[in-house]
Order: sequence, then C-alpha cells, then structure tokens
Amino acid sequence: MGSTLSLAATYCCCTSMGSLCNSCLGSTAEGTTGRKRAVLLLVAAISVALFFQYSVGPGIVQESGWVWKTYRAIPGSGKLVFNAWKSGCEQYEGDALSQCAGNAGVMRPMFVTFLFFIFQGISSYVQPSLNREAWPAKYAIFFFAVLICMFIPNSPLFTGFFLWTARIGAAIFVVLQQVILIDVAYNWNDDWVEKSNQADRITFGSGGGWLQAVVGSCVFLYATTIVGISLLYSFFTGCPENTWVITLTLLGILAMTGIQLSGQDGSLLTSSVMSLYAVYLCLSIVSKNPNSTCNPQLGKNDVWDTVIGLVLTAISLAWTGWSWSAEHRLTVDNVQNTKSMSPAGENPDSINLDVPFLDPDDQPARGLVMSQGGTSSGGGTNLWKLNAVMCLISCWVAMTLTGWGTLGDQGEAANPTMGRVNMAILGVSQWLAISLYIW
Repeated sequence: MGSTLSLAATYCCCTSMGSLCNSCLGSTAEGTTGRKRAVLLLVAAISVALFFQYSVGPGIVQESGWVWKTYRAIPGSGKLVFNAWKSGCEQYEGDALSQCAGNAGVMRPMFVTFLFFIFQGISSYVQPSLNREAWPAKYAIFFFAVLICMFIPNSPLFTGFFLWTARIGAAIFVVLQQVILIDVAYNWNDDWVEKSNQADRITFGSGGGWLQAVVGSCVFLYATTIVGISLLYSFFTGCPENTWVITLTLLGILAMTGIQLSGQDGSLLTSSVMSLYAVYLCLSIVSKNPNSTCNPQLGKNDVWDTVIGLVLTAISLAWTGWSWSAEHRLTVDNVQNTKSMSPAGENPDSINLDVPFLDPDDQPARGLVMSQGGTSSGGGTNLWKLNAVMCLISCWVAMTLTGWGTLGDQGEAANPTMGRVNMAILGVSQWLAISLYIW
C-alpha cells in the first residue's frame, strides 16, 4: 500500500511539474519554437556565472570556501583545478587575482552557452523541430559541459579566445539591443494609445489619461537623460577623451530628438528610450577609461553599470522569449498573413440593406483577416536567428559582468591597454546604433 501511494504521489508530482512547465514555457507541440526554454537555459547560465564570479573563482585561487575544499578532497583534482583557475592570472595578487579568477569564472558558463546556441542554430537550420525537442537532455548536456570546464585552464581559451569573441559579439549586440528597445518602445506607445482610443469609444474624452501617461513617461525619461548627462559631466570629465565622448553623446541625443520632432511619423517615447540608452552606453565608455584623473570608478566594482546591463539583458530575454514581434522577426513558423475578406458577390463599397440589424458578431466576414502562414521553402530555417540572438546575449552578459574584461587594482587599471580598446569598441557601437536610429 505504501509503495502504491508513493508511486501515485510521484506520478501526480511529475504530471503537475510537466503541466506547470508547459504553462509557463509553452508546449513542445508542432508549430512551437522552444524559445522560452532557450531563455530559461540562458537565465540558468547567468546564475551560474554570478556564482562562479563571486564565490567559486576567488575561493579557488585563495584556497578557501566549500567548493575549493570539495575539489581538494578528491585525489588529484585539487591541484588540477587550482592551476586551471590561476592560469593567465599569475601576474596578479590579492584582489586583482580574485577578480581575474572571477572574470574567468564568468567566461566558463557563457562560453558553454555560446557554443550551445551555435550548435543548436546549426541543427535547427537543418531540422527545425530540433529547436523545440529534447530539452531535458539539452539541459543535462549543458550542465555537464560547465562541470568539465572547471578543469580547463583560463588561458588561452577563456581569457584569450572567448574574451575577444565576446567583445565582438557584445559590440554587435549593442546595435541589436537598439532594435529590441525600439520595438519595446513602439509596442509600449501603441498599446497605451490603443487603450486611450478604446476608452474614448466607450466614453468620449475618458482616454486622455493614457495619452497623458505617454507624455509623462517621455518627460520622465528625458529628465533622467538630462540628469545622467549632468552627472557624467560632473564626475567623468578632466581628460579630453571623456569630455568628447559625453559631448558627442549629447549632440547625438539632440539630433535624434530633433529629427523625431520634425518628421511626419514617429514616437517621441521611442526617442526618449534611445536617448537614455545612449547615456548608458556613454557611462560604459567613460567608466572604461584607464586614466584615474577622470574615472572615479577605476579599480572599483562598477555596480551601476553591471545592474543596468543585467536589466537590459532581462528586457532582451523577455522580448526574445515572450514578445509576439520577436516571434514574427525570429521565426517563420507562426508568420501571419493578411487577406481581404468580404461576403461572396458583394461590392465592398455597397451597404447590405437586407440585414440592417444583425449583431456585429453575426455579420458576414469582411475586412482584414489574419491567417497562419505555413512555412515557406526551407520552412522553419529562420530559427537560426533566435539562436544567433541568444549567442550575442551570451557575449553581452559576459562583458557586462566582467567590465568588458578590464581589471582594477587599488584605484589603478591593472590592464590599461584593454581599457582603451574597450572604449573604442563601445564608442563605435554607440554611434553605429545612434546613426542607424537617425537613418
């Protein structure tokens, strides 16, 4: 009897968990993409990266903490893990050594995630159904690969090859993130305007509150932008390169807003979002300057930069996993097509006087109807775009958590050359994003 009840309880638990996963992450039935499960895997990778950065990496090189004690207790593994995590960081001591090992810890799960989505992109291009199938096995392979990476030396794979790969991928994602933020802002604006129109149809004039909310959001975002620029001028000037970066950012914001106001179509809310994004990129650029006279954040953990970067990551992941516009842009499985519909033989411009008082729900179909389009030739092959976005997000997260690979030591840059390289990469990405938006 006890075993029967145990089996019944196990079955109920497994069934409930499966139902909960399908409710939250969508089913794996034909016509789905598996993008929500991909987002969940990347969220798990970010959690592992944070754990490696602030606990595992520093603990191993300082020979402290329960992770280090666990590996040391396994014969032959303690020395292997210690040498692997100190590889490429031998020239540093103290906090710089811990920071170097922590950054290398971030690179491990992000590198595995990067490879995972590359292989998944290739497989989904060949066989689209593989993108939504076998996720339990994929999760198991992912975590096993992360475990193996614990024994691989930092250099040259993580702090060399993947560091530069992540820099390039993150720079590309800066531009892609602009597309995501524009899409989110347009959807935000359209949603509130539509709610205003719906309220006006019920009671004329009652929708003004939604339009005021749109204007209020624009004012708040622009006010935050102005405050951000003022703080950058207050704390990050003192050397010409920082002053030029901040001034050019301000000019770019003025150009974006002026062109938006002078155009026929557009959304001032979108321009305000892009303006604030430009200020964030400006902060990222000047905070990488290895000159301590104009960079008060040098040698410190740039908490605000990391927090804002993770918030942008969350927005990008939410857009990738749950936005309909992302579904439309990244896949072709659920592309919707429009077609005109009207009652057979009826002139669209005529009025049917035979049925003047039909309930609107019973009227003959007319107007634009959305129909689900099947896959075209090579249908489903656009799923590689979803995996490409996830690869770039992996690179972005790696750079956000590690300060683009820069190290600080007692208020000085431990690797000043990398700081200037990162400033150049971010500067080019910022102005490419601004130019594309203006264009």
